Amino acid sequence: MAILHVFDSPPPGANADWTMDQNWDDFTQAEHDIWDELVSRKAKMIASYASEAFVAGLGILELSKPGIPDFRELNPKLRAATGWEVVAVPGFIPNDAFFKHLSEKRFPVANFLRGADSLDYSEEPDMFHDLFGHLPMLTNPALADFLVNYGNAGLRAEAMGTTDFLARLYLYTVEFGLVIEHGRLRGYGAGLLSSLSETEHALTSPEVRRIYVDVPRVMRTQYHFDRFQEVYFAIDSFDELLRLTEETDFASVYARLEGLPPLEPGADCPQDIRCEAAC
Repeated sequence: MAILHVFDSPPPGANADWTMDQNWDDFTQAEHDIWDELVSRKAKMIASYASEAFVAGLGILELSKPGIPDFRELNPKLRAATGWEVVAVPGFIPNDAFFKHLSEKRFPVANFLRGADSLDYSEEPDMFHDLFGHLPMLTNPALADFLVNYGNAGLRAEAMGTTDFLARLYLYTVEFGLVIEHGRLRGYGAGLLSSLSETEHALTSPEVRRIYVDVPRVMRTQYHFDRFQEVYFAIDSFDELLRLTEETDFASVYARLEGLPPLEPGADCPQDIRCEAAC
């Protein structure tokens, strides 16, 4: 499957800020069936590997009910729980638009669904990844505040030309992050929780390195686009993640990292603190 939903400018039907109508009534029964099959396939993973915050958010937003969620029904629940809302976008959108939406508590959701031949893996984030993977965590206040801060930091990074560093922080937390709950590791990143195989890899593979989040270390670490990660970063709590980013002077970190070579995904650093919590 090729990555198709990338545009240089808003395509027909999209507004200047890249938002568009969800047009829920246009989704076919086949697409609703694919959504239901995807949700069904994730049931085992959620019970075994997902963080409590994710499970709680799933219940609040009722994302496990049949059919593709209708934003007209979803947004009132999301706003009541978090102050956020979701907006439909055509696919990958430019960094500045993405950061602005996050800073204003709008989460962009790709307005297309993977096909029946890509149930286990989609090369590009689709609405299942965005809605099922990301939305439940927005009901956690600390993670929701982290994303607002991230959006604001992203707008500053755009002006400084340092978005690559910030992108790595997003990937290793919001997409592939691990959290310790009751002494056990659980997944909270959307890239994990929309893929059973990578979640199992991240939490159970003896070849994976699991270390605690250190912001400069994360920002310096490259990642794989086309295969499972070799290192995953863990936090003790979402409040800790929020605190780490609030207390970090990103500009000084960027300045320090610009003089250093990036780290390979599987690099081992002397200052790394390994996470020994069991799955």
